[in-house]
Amino acid sequence: MAGNIEKRSRIASIDALRGLVMIVMALDHVRDFLHVGAMSFRPEDLTRTTTALFFTRWITHICAPVFMFSAGLGAFFWLNSGHTKSQLSRFLWTRGLWLAFLDAVVVQFGFRFSFGSGPVILNVLWALGWCMVILSVLIHLPIRILAPLSIAVIALHNLADNVNPSQFGSLGWMWTLVHQPGLLPIPGATVVVAYPLVPWFAVMAAGFCFGPIFNLDPDRRQRRMVGIGLGLTIAFLVVRGINIYGDPVRWSSEIPGMTVLSFLRCTKYPPSLDFLLMTLGPALLLLAGLDRINTYLRRANPLMVFGRVPLFYFMLHLYLIHLLAFPLALFRYGRAGFLFTPAPSMGGAANVYPADYGYSLGVVYLLWILVVILLYPLCLWFARLKERRKDWWLSYL
Repeated sequence: MAGNIEKRSRIASIDALRGLVMIVMALDHVRDFLHVGAMSFRPEDLTRTTTALFFTRWITHICAPVFMFSAGLGAFFWLNSGHTKSQLSRFLWTRGLWLAFLDAVVVQFGFRFSFGSGPVILNVLWALGWCMVILSVLIHLPIRILAPLSIAVIALHNLADNVNPSQFGSLGWMWTLVHQPGLLPIPGATVVVAYPLVPWFAVMAAGFCFGPIFNLDPDRRQRRMVGIGLGLTIAFLVVRGINIYGDPVRWSSEIPGMTVLSFLRCTKYPPSLDFLLMTLGPALLLLAGLDRINTYLRRANPLMVFGRVPLFYFMLHLYLIHLLAFPLALFRYGRAGFLFTPAPSMGGAANVYPADYGYSLGVVYLLWILVVILLYPLCLWFARLKERRKDWWLSYL
């Protein structure tokens, strides 16, 4: 009995962290759909951004690394709940293919409410799915081999930053899938790979290898997480400070008042070593803190609710944000047909949208809060449904 309570306690910490980043993720997507600046420039553009806008984007960088790392942790827990490696392998590759399909079809439709308008951008669910397929093979390696292999890929992949798809000739598309974002040569379609698989698969594998730490007693695992989290954070400050290796974009003090932002502007596509140190270090510190207070986190707590149904939340929040854009557009512009094409921030043509389309950052934050509030009862209902029923298909949602 005590063992089951302790197991639920460990999983609760991960659910709470995942729920927290799901909430933060919605802010980034509200900004993508509705912020006036998203229509014309990226928030990381230090020549045009503001501090508030930069950090609105920057805090959401934690999301993708936590998705990948926690998926690996989840695989470890699934294995240790009475399943065999063969069963886990089958679950990973089938769910992985399902996630890749959802990204290419359901998520794309959510961005534009139509098919055939604008490019198909393969995003985080696509990468998450294929990383699961890769992990379905890697789990058969001993952790003593998989752990250093994962760390090596994360630490060394920036050595390949100067390798371009053109160097591989007709096989260049494979390098686009592996390491450098870009277009896939698919006749009749524009397909953009935003999330190459290296080093994301290694982050997921590292999460799997991190699993045994959660088998320690609470005090020991919390100390271990704090130690590793602080170590990664300090490593980020050192490696980024040296400014020689770790990110293809060096920081500088050339733009007055932007030195700190330049230091924090690390490359996400693909995630550089600096980017992963900057995000995974604080993520582990957050996980340690949530693990310390998890007995106070009730199952109806929004963090717990959203963290237990992350895929359901992910799909729902995209459609809800897009739907909210329609009445806002009708009220302000008297028309909303342009919302059936992707926004410029998502690869769409700028001349389709009104020249002054978008809202202030304050409005974006208010709409973000509204989105989270509206999502809560739906996600609570689905979380309770998953508790009551054990149908196999629910494990794929």
